[in-house]
Amino acid sequence: MKKILTFVVLLVFILSFAGCKPAEKQPAISERTIKLAHVVNEKDSFHISALKFKEVVEAKTNGKIKVEIHPNAELGDERTLIEGMQQGTIDMGVITDGPVSTFLPEIAVFDMPFLFKTPEEAYKILDGPIGQKVLKDLETVQLHGLAFAERGFRSLTNNKRPVKTPEDVKGLKIRVMQNPVYIDTFNALGANTVPMAWGDCLTALKQGTIDGQENPIVVIYSYKLWETQKYLSLTRHTYAPAVILMSLKLWNSLSPDEQAIFTEAGKEAAEAGRKYDNDNEKTQLDEIKANGMQVIEDVDVDAFRKAVEPVYTKYSAQFGDLLKQIQDALKK
Repeated sequence: MKKILTFVVLLVFILSFAGCKPAEKQPAISERTIKLAHVVNEKDSFHISALKFKEVVEAKTNGKIKVEIHPNAELGDERTLIEGMQQGTIDMGVITDGPVSTFLPEIAVFDMPFLFKTPEEAYKILDGPIGQKVLKDLETVQLHGLAFAERGFRSLTNNKRPVKTPEDVKGLKIRVMQNPVYIDTFNALGANTVPMAWGDCLTALKQGTIDGQENPIVVIYSYKLWETQKYLSLTRHTYAPAVILMSLKLWNSLSPDEQAIFTEAGKEAAEAGRKYDNDNEKTQLDEIKANGMQVIEDVDVDAFRKAVEPVYTKYSAQFGDLLKQIQDALKK
């Protein structure tokens, strides 16, 4: 009888454990609040990317990590944001690549004039090995790049005259980003080039101290530049990426699980911004026209390409193999 009782107890004990599964490993998530900044308004694709990043991170961490979005340069201009990330005093930003090139010059290779003909060409390079290597190189300057977001093809506005050819650009006082490739591109076109931060540009346009600027359609639309500019020429002279950027110090403080979530959120945020711009550009352009801005579509692109050839001559040594890799990849 004792043996039978012992056997029954042992059997119950074994069966009770047989029904138990090992506890699933829970992601290592610490409660924290991340501040994500950008310098444009809430109608811009940067903000769309920021909202998507917030949505994904908060969902995947069950709200343990919260993301605060600070638009409209609340935390400073783009250079200030980058420097803050390097020092660890600012967490994250969606940043135009132009100012980033001050710290990592090689990223300016993507700004070479007329390098890309379509968004798809740009995405092929940015999301492929070449672009991902440049993102990794950001760690050499105390930054971590999650993904390339959308800024888009840039076109020229001014309040002096319609621009169809490089000859029409000569003498115009044009604001560009603080990026040597942009400066040299517009110098090659004969403009009086003025590099300045975006906030300063808006003031200068209102005061009439500059004649024009260059930006993607979404920026021209969201800032109602028809209020200060008469002409928009669809030069599409440069495809400019943006970077979903964060402090390397913050990145290194994240657990592997948190890093995986941030990486996924960065990719989804980049895609959301791209989709927003591509889906809305035509509607935005129609509204720009409806508000009285004269849109010049018959731009002599071949003449512009020829006019900026000196930019390629100047930077062929600096970008060297990297530029050739991009050009070769685009031919495949």
